[in-house]
Amino acid sequence: MDLSQREKLKKDLQISEDLLPTKQEERAWKAGNFASIWMGSVHHVPAYASIGGFFVLGLSAIQVFWVIMVAAAILAFVLIINGHAGAKYGIPYSMLLKTSYGIKGAVLPGLLRGCIAAFMWFGLQTYAGSTAVTILISKFWPAYLQLGGDFRFFGMDLPGLISFTIFWMINVLFIFGGINILGKFAKILSLLIYIVFGGMAIWAIKLAGGIGPILDYTAKGIEGNSALVFMGCVTAILATWAAPITNVSDFTREARTAKDQIIGQSLGIVITYILFAVASISIIVGSEIAFGTPIWNVLDVVDRFDSSFAIILSIVTICLTTLSSNVTANIFPAGYQLAALFPKKLNFQTGGLITAILAFIIMPWKLMENSTSIFTFLGIIGGLLGPVIGVMLADYFIIRKKELNLFELYSEDGQYFYKNGFNPSAYIATIVAGGIALIGQFVPFFKPLYDISWFVGTFTAFGLYIILMKLTKKDLEKFVHTKLG
Repeated sequence: MDLSQREKLKKDLQISEDLLPTKQEERAWKAGNFASIWMGSVHHVPAYASIGGFFVLGLSAIQVFWVIMVAAAILAFVLIINGHAGAKYGIPYSMLLKTSYGIKGAVLPGLLRGCIAAFMWFGLQTYAGSTAVTILISKFWPAYLQLGGDFRFFGMDLPGLISFTIFWMINVLFIFGGINILGKFAKILSLLIYIVFGGMAIWAIKLAGGIGPILDYTAKGIEGNSALVFMGCVTAILATWAAPITNVSDFTREARTAKDQIIGQSLGIVITYILFAVASISIIVGSEIAFGTPIWNVLDVVDRFDSSFAIILSIVTICLTTLSSNVTANIFPAGYQLAALFPKKLNFQTGGLITAILAFIIMPWKLMENSTSIFTFLGIIGGLLGPVIGVMLADYFIIRKKELNLFELYSEDGQYFYKNGFNPSAYIATIVAGGIALIGQFVPFFKPLYDISWFVGTFTAFGLYIILMKLTKKDLEKFVHTKLG
C-alpha cells in the first residue's frame, strides 16, 4: 500500500493509523525482540501449577519434559506460520481476520479473542500479579497486611485492593508506552527470568539430593501413560496459547524482516521452554522429595528462601513476568480489536484503556472465588479459538496462497465483503469444529475429543474450511467479477 492509498483511507474512511499496515521504515523488531517477547507468557504462576497436574495423571519426569518440548515445538511452528501475514503485510490481527471471515464477519471471532477473553484474562492476571505485590510490600512493611482492619471492598481487604490498584496502574502505563516499549522491556526481563527461575531449579535439585532422584521420579497416578494422556497434556499447554496464537500478527507486523520473526520466535519459544521444563519439573518433584508434598505455586517456593535479597528479586521477577504476559496477551489484542470495531472513534490506546477499566469493573477477585466456573468459561473460549486459527491458516496459505489485496481489505466493499459482509464458509467451519472440539465437555462418550480439543478444533476447521471454500469458489469468483469488473 503506497502513501497516497494510506492517506485516502485515512481521509475517506477515517481509519486509525494503528490499524493501517506498519510502514517498512517503522518496523524495528529484530530476532532478539521476538526471542524475548513471550518469556513472560511462559514463566507465570498458573503455568507452573499446570505442570503439577501432569504428574497427578501418572507421567514421569522424563515424560513431562517431552510433553513440554513437543508442545513448545508445535507452538513455535504455529506462531511463526500464523505470524507470516503480519510480517509480510504489516497488518494487525483485527484486519487479518477480515480476509477469511469477511469485513463484518470478523467481529465475532475478534470479540472472542480481543475482547471477551482479554477482559477476563486481564483481570485474572492482574489479580495474580497483585498477590505478589502484596507479598513484596509486606516484606518491607509487615503492618501493611493489617491495614483497614475489617474493611472489605466487594470481598477484598484494603491491602489487596491497594496492591491490585498499583499493579493495574502499572499495566495501564504500558498502553501509553506502545509496543516498542514492550519490546525493550521484554529484553531486560529475559535476563531476570534466567537468573531467578534458573536459581529456583538449582535450589530444588539440591533439595532432592541431585538430578538423579528427580529423573527417576514417577507419580502414582490413575490415568496411566497412554498416548492420549500424553497428547492431552500437550493440548493443555497449547490451549493456554490459543489466544496469543490468533493475534500474533499484532507483533510480527513490527518485524524488520520475515527472517527476524522466524528465528526469534523459534529460538525464543524453544529455549525458554527448556528452562521452564527444567525449572518446573525440578521445583515440583524436588519439593515433593524433600518435603513430602509438591509445591506448585512458585510464590510458595520463594517463601522458603533464606535470603531476603533472593526473595525480593524473585517476587519482582514474578510480578514482571505476569505484567509482560498481561500486556502481550491481553492489552494489545483488545486495544487493536476495539479500534477496529470503532475505527472513527477509538485508537489503540483508548481501546486498551477501556479494556483495563472493564477488567477492573468485573472484580476478578470475586471470580476467583469460583474457579470451576471461570475455567469452564475460559475453556469454552479457548475451544472456539482453535477453529479460528484453523480457518485463518487455511484461508491465508491454501485459499489465498499468501497473497492479499491490502487496499480492498480496508475498503467497505470488495473481494473480502463476501455475502453481506460475512463469509458463511468461515462461520460454518468455526461452529462445526468448535462443537466437535467441545462436545466432550458435555457428553462423556466424546471426552477423548475434548481432551485434545485444540488439535480437534484446529484441524477440523482447517479441512472443513478448504472444502467449503472450494465448493463456493465459483460463486465467489462470480461475485468478485460482478462487483469489481
